[in-house]
Amino acid sequence: MQNNYRMLVAYDGTRFYGWAAQPDQEMTIQGKLESVLSKMTDEEVEVIGAGRTDAGVHARGMVANVRLDTAMTEVQIRDYLNHYLPDDICVLEIKKCGERFHARYNARGKTYRYTIYAGPLKPLFQRKYVYECFDVPDVERMREAAQYLLGTHDYAGFSHNPRMKKSTVRTVDSIEIEKKGDYIHFTYHGDGFLQYMVRILTGTLIEVGQGKREPEEMKELLEKKDRSLAGFTAPAKGLTLLKVDYM
Repeated sequence: MQNNYRMLVAYDGTRFYGWAAQPDQEMTIQGKLESVLSKMTDEEVEVIGAGRTDAGVHARGMVANVRLDTAMTEVQIRDYLNHYLPDDICVLEIKKCGERFHARYNARGKTYRYTIYAGPLKPLFQRKYVYECFDVPDVERMREAAQYLLGTHDYAGFSHNPRMKKSTVRTVDSIEIEKKGDYIHFTYHGDGFLQYMVRILTGTLIEVGQGKREPEEMKELLEKKDRSLAGFTAPAKGLTLLKVDYM
């Protein structure tokens, strides 16, 4: 008898081509999880993630669900996965859940954090997880600009996929920008994010902080919905999915 299981997964995305399984590409998070679970159950399984992180993006709290027919306990399944998964993927928790739980469709919000390093030296031990930005941006200017980006808007101008057929309207209810020593953290919370959206928002805010743009330009960028007018796409390595919200 199959049961539905909910998983909490963390991963270092440096070596991977994103979350989503791809034909002829072994190095994806979903693909690795499905491969190990298929061997464990001796049948093909599908792991459903709360969303798709891009190549090079990390996660501390990705949620997924999978249906399994196994006599193993939840702890045994978790330990089996962590034994056979590569060292840069860790299943933090796995529990039986309701039959109707769907990691993607039931998700109500996500929290992402982007981190830049703005110090004088090399961020030696954090270099895989931060964007090195030696032209130190003004935090107050970025905070001012971020206020224009909050709310429910069409974020087509901040998306990597201009031909997206689905709605590009999203709600971003919080953008916190905090400087701690030589690091600046951008924490975003919203009901969902378009492809590269957080990275483009961050790149645009950095340009404001460096005096290349004015904070009030954000309103025009939202209205014109033209990707070519927004800022650069900040590198993937600085982005981490922190949490997925459910009711």
